[in-house]
Amino acid sequence: MVENAKKIQRIGVMTSGGDAPGMNPFIRAVVRTAAGAGISVIGVEGGFEGLIHGKFRNLGIREVGGILQRGGTILQTARSKYFREPAGQMEAVRQINHAEIDALIIAGGDGSLNGGSMLVQHGIPVIGVPASIDNDIYGTDMCIGVDTALNTIVDAIDKIRDTASSHNRAFLVETMGRASGYLAIQAGIVTGAELVLIPESDIKPDAVAKSIAEAYTRGKTHAIVVVAEGYHPGAAELGSMIDAMDIGFTTRVSILGHIQRGGKPSAYDRLLASRFGVKAVEFLLEGYSNVMTGLNGREIAAVPIAEVVSNTRKINPDYLHMAEILSR
Repeated sequence: MVENAKKIQRIGVMTSGGDAPGMNPFIRAVVRTAAGAGISVIGVEGGFEGLIHGKFRNLGIREVGGILQRGGTILQTARSKYFREPAGQMEAVRQINHAEIDALIIAGGDGSLNGGSMLVQHGIPVIGVPASIDNDIYGTDMCIGVDTALNTIVDAIDKIRDTASSHNRAFLVETMGRASGYLAIQAGIVTGAELVLIPESDIKPDAVAKSIAEAYTRGKTHAIVVVAEGYHPGAAELGSMIDAMDIGFTTRVSILGHIQRGGKPSAYDRLLASRFGVKAVEFLLEGYSNVMTGLNGREIAAVPIAEVVSNTRKINPDYLHMAEILSR
């Protein structure tokens, strides 16, 4: 945690990396909290790429009206390879100084927080806000967008179960999560899936086929297997492998894809994003920088970004155990 002695008069706010439902309520909270403190806000359009090219616009109270219920982000977002290079970082700092931005609030995932830590090394005060539907950011119990994405997955699986039962099929449902199985394991528990496959576990295809076959012999009319996209060999290839075996059920693969990122943010995500946005501004006013807003139980703590980016959030093994017990 670094104390920021600079008087804050103008804040830049940006959303970076993959979009997450709740980013708009976060932007709204930053703007309105800053306005209440007499601080102006500049919106950075297009993430770090927009920062490099100086794509800025003024954000006042009226500009953030009516966005609470909107998915995505009004500031848009992008990933930037150029920002990883020293020249890109220097250009971003140049644009920040030219616009007289005193501090930056960045909402995004691990890559966005890493980018923020690079700006800190160039003397720019930064507050990070965790926004990732994978819920894979160290230092916070929950990230913006997770609740909405999980509810989208659950709704989709509930519908898939109807057709799976009608046709006596096993469905492999792929969720997002390249490096983290959080969404898959949570969805598997609350939808009663027969099996959950995540990057953190090493369940072989033969074991998957055996589990599905056992569900068939027990008289089940269907089987649901939730597969995180980071699981190897992946849902599509796994489906082909299982189809080549005699397991009783025929299989189908359903890849949910980007519908998990879209849609109106849930009440929980709107509230969490608003709390994070308010606290991010308050942290700056209290003199802190290079910290992330982290939900710790019921409270929001200032977590050093250096600590966040140097650690990996792990899946709670209790959830894996619970999924196994409840699938019987």
